[in-house]
Formats: sequence, C-alpha cells, structure tokens
Amino acid sequence: MFDQIPRQRPHTPLLDQIDDPAQLRALPEKQLPQLATELREYLLYCVGQTGGHFGAGLGVVELTIALHYIYNTPEDRLVWDVGHQTYPHKILTGRREQMLSMRQQGGLSGFPKRSESPYDTFGVGHSSTSISAALGMALGSPDERRVVAVIGDGAMTAGMAFEALNHAAHTGRDMLVVLNDNRMSISKNVGGLATYFARILASKTYLSMREGSRKILSVIPKAWQLARRTEEHVKGMITPGTLFEELGFNYVGPLDGHNMQDLVHTLRNLRNQRGPQLLHIVTTKGKGFGPAEEDPVGYHALNKLEPEPKVQVAAPETKKKGPKYQDIFGQWLCDTAALDDKLIAITPAMCEGSGMVDFAERFPERYHDVAIAEQHAVTLAAGLACEGQKPVVAIYSTFLQRGYDQMVHDVAIQNLDVTFAIDRAGLVGEDGPTHAGSFDLTFMRCLPNMVIAAPSDENECRQLLYTAYQHKGPAAVRYPRGTGPGVEIKQEMTELPIGKARVIREGASVAILSFGTLLAPAREAAERLGATLVDMRWVKPLDEELINRLADSHELLVTLEENTIAGGAGSAVAEYLNQRIRPVPLLQLGLPDKIIEHGKHQKLLAEIGLDAKGIEEQIRRRIEAMGNNNFNGQAAAI
Repeated sequence: MFDQIPRQRPHTPLLDQIDDPAQLRALPEKQLPQLATELREYLLYCVGQTGGHFGAGLGVVELTIALHYIYNTPEDRLVWDVGHQTYPHKILTGRREQMLSMRQQGGLSGFPKRSESPYDTFGVGHSSTSISAALGMALGSPDERRVVAVIGDGAMTAGMAFEALNHAAHTGRDMLVVLNDNRMSISKNVGGLATYFARILASKTYLSMREGSRKILSVIPKAWQLARRTEEHVKGMITPGTLFEELGFNYVGPLDGHNMQDLVHTLRNLRNQRGPQLLHIVTTKGKGFGPAEEDPVGYHALNKLEPEPKVQVAAPETKKKGPKYQDIFGQWLCDTAALDDKLIAITPAMCEGSGMVDFAERFPERYHDVAIAEQHAVTLAAGLACEGQKPVVAIYSTFLQRGYDQMVHDVAIQNLDVTFAIDRAGLVGEDGPTHAGSFDLTFMRCLPNMVIAAPSDENECRQLLYTAYQHKGPAAVRYPRGTGPGVEIKQEMTELPIGKARVIREGASVAILSFGTLLAPAREAAERLGATLVDMRWVKPLDEELINRLADSHELLVTLEENTIAGGAGSAVAEYLNQRIRPVPLLQLGLPDKIIEHGKHQKLLAEIGLDAKGIEEQIRRRIEAMGNNNFNGQAAAI
C-alpha cells in the first residue's frame, strides 16, 4: 500500500535548483511538468519521514507551481486557506531541506506561519479565512501588488467565506480567488467542452472585449444591463459560476487543476485584470498516490513510516492503551440513540474525526453534517431543542470558538437542552496552537446555566456523557485527542451526581484537585508527596462541600488542568476560596499564558511542568516558598 512512498530521498535535479520562487520563475515553462513530478515525489518522501497532511498538498502541486511562476511572490501576496495543502508551497519557498523537521518540536509548522517565512503571508489553521485576509491585504496594499486567495470547496461552505466574497465585490478591489474543487461537490462537468469555455473566458481577447464593452455601454445603463445579463445567462449554461457572477466576481472555470499549461496560461491572463476575479479549478485530492486518490478522507494525513528492521526481533511488551476518546464518544452516541429516539447528532464537517461514522450509517435520519459552519451547527441544535428534541453537537474545542456567540445567545441565555461533546480538548501535539483546545473551560465557565464535565479516563468519559445528556439544560463534556490510560469501560450507563467529585486517595497537608485527563500523572505525584488526590469530574458546578473539607484539613490546595490557567478550572476554585473566612494557599497548575507550539504531546506537557515529575516539582517549590516544615516527611523531603 505504501510502496509508492519513497523511503530514500528521490532524485530531484530540477527541484534541487530552486531555493526560492525567483529561481522557479527563471525556468522555461516546458520544464514545469517535470518539476511537478519531482515535487510530488519529494512531498511523498517528506511526509513518509515525518507524518502529516499530504492528500491536499498532492492535489495542488501544479497550482502551487503555477502561482509562484506567474506571481511575484512574496511581493505579491499568496494566501492559503486552512493550510493542509501548503507543504509544496513550503518546499518551493526555501524550506526544502527543513521539511524533515515538519511538525516536530522546534521544526517547521504543519501550517502557514508568518514568523516562519515571508512567503507565509497569513497564519491559518481554521478554514474559510483566506478571502477575508486577502481582501484586507488588497485594501491595504499599493495598486500594483497582486493578491491571491486559494480556498477549497469545503472551506467555501462557511458563512465567513461568503461574507468576504460579498464585501470584496462591494469594494471592487483587484484580487483573485482560486476555488480548488477537489471533491467535485460544486462541479462535475469538467471535460473538453468545459475546459474549452474556461480558456475562452480567461483569454486576453475575451477579457479585453469585456472591459471595452463595459466602458462603452456604461454610458447607456439599460444597454449595459442587457449585455451583462446576456453574459450571465451564457455562462450559466456552460459553467457553474452564476452564483459568483451574482456576487460580483468575474468567474472563470472550471479548469483542470492538473493541466500545467492551462493553469499558467489562465493565471497569466488573469493577473492583470481589474476587479475581483474567481478561478474555479478541479483537482484530485491525493493526486499521484493511488490509495489517497481512492480514499481522500482516509489519507487526509499519514503517520510517520517506521523504518523496516534489518533483523526481526520480538517487540517489547507495552502497556495496553484504551480506545480513542472519539471512539468512546461514537459508541456512547449509538448506544444512547438506540435508547432515545429524540437524540439528534450534529457535526460541522468532522464526522470521521469525531467518531460518528457508525452513527451516520445506523441513524442517517438523525445525523446532520452541516459542513464547515460551526455557528449554524450550534443554532441548529438550539432550534431542535426548542421542539423537544435532544441535540448533541460533536465539535472540536478549537472550532467551538467560532460558535461561541451562538453558545451564549442561542443556547445558554435560553437555557436550552443542548449537549456539547467537545473533542481535542487540551494540547493536540504536532498540529500545534491553531488546533489546540486551550481555552474552552475559560470561555464556557462564565456562561450561566452551563454545566461542564472533564472526564479523567475512558469509563468516566462514557458515564459523564450520559450524565450530561440526561441533564435538562446546556451541558458540555470535554475530552482530549488520542487514547486513554486503559481503564475498563462499563457498558451500563450510570447517571452521576452533577457537581460531585470522587476522592482517589487520602493524604495529608497537600490536596491535588485534578480536572480531566491529567489524573494519571497527578496520581504519581500524589503518591510521592503523600498527598490527597481528587478527580473533580465537574468544572461547573464545583463540589464546594468537598473543597471546604479539603481546605479545612490541608495546608495547600493544588488545581490541575489541561486548559489555560487564566479563567480556567483553577480560577473557579480560587474564586470560591476567596469567599471563605479562612483563606488557604492555592497553587494553580495548567497551560501557561503563552502560545504553546507544536511537538509531541507528552514532551510539551513535560516542558510546561504538567507531567508527573513537573507536577511534583512545582508543588515542592511552593512548599519551600511557604517556609513551612510541618508538612509530612515525604512531602518535605526534597
């Protein structure tokens, strides 16, 4: 299956000559197809070494070359959407030899990053921002600078993209939007006739006639309106671009996105056109790698290919890990739907990532994938709740940020019965800060009517999902990416008391209040310190009765969470303790007030002191700083 991925660096004589796009632009046009072949081979090699996104990048190899060939980057601005497809762009813009550090700590980011290169004009990780950002650049730039936004057909489903299209047409500013249609969800009529008309619509002759006619007929408004409508009707019969024409863009396409000659020819003609232009190209995601072409979703990204051992040796025994949290959610969703026909599941284009494939197949009439439209997903759930249904919104923490206004106004204020299953909470490793779920506890905790659970393991996740679902009002359960510690999952579902924690071990002097899946390293630290350890379960409401007892019987309370310290679960405990007559020292451990870059999840936790060793060391430092030698002997021994 992976034999098409080179394990040794491929021979790329043309590509090796290019350290920046200026050298690319010096090549004869006839050599560009060969460069595309070499670039595709090198991309496969790099991702095989490091892992990462590659399907989308394989699909835009020709487009990437053509854009840098025609446009004077970085003086001309090239803005990518989402960023999954930018590996070829990085290879061509001076980072070829750094590609083997991709997504590794201290290495290249898996997404465009302004601090990494002047060719990365806008940092992205969420979709549908490119047109807005490109328009801002166009409005803030001199007239001679060209600006291009590249957006996929999936990203075009978001409301933000259409808001930007509408405003761009209103300003009339010169810019090009390249719509990369790699799922054939917009157009299925790419072929000889469609390509022929696309080339005509982008030809200098046609564009010159169009502009000349506009100038002449603009003095006769009715004549110009008639000519414009005639053009729209003709285009509507041969292209799918009527929508974009109505929005005020000059539409060209659909064009074969793998035909280098047509791409270069068309972009050259469009580069100097006035006003907003939209070029619609059709590409194959995973182009050049057979398995990815057949299964573009499954091969959206690859794990690192491990080297083949020279000598077969028995694999060392490893501790069994549990299932992925997304799969625990998916199984719970199916089990609950079988018991309650009011359950309706909603996702904003994250079916596979959220573990909803089985549910979508078993309960298609109760499954809604609303595309990349997080705001709509939340308000859709609110509307369903108004009619007595029980909506569950499955969403990544980082994407829920986009639906926050709707969470406030449409769900919390109206106290509607919506359950939020929040995946990818906390750090997410190699995907970096744009995909990390660092802030959800902070932005949800302030909402009236909201209850928030943070399960510590696989079984707790299942039981707390069930409890949140049974709650009559807004409820959120946040859980991390990846697998759990391997706790047995009970198939029966038990409704747990809301706002009640569980004590894991009794100790003295120090009490660790753990919120979420840092319970395992907290347990190690607690045992070495002789500390009390509590799995808090609930961020809101807090178990105030237990906190009171711990504050009265311990000399230091420690909160632990994989959320930003600012405004998080520890802040909730601090706010409560501040109301007490007798204060108690509190140490808040969590994500620091800085952007945490990409890297291995466990290494990142160790770096910020949230592994077992770091937790213990930070507690010991606080004990020392307090100057109190009355803690139990094990805790005081440094």
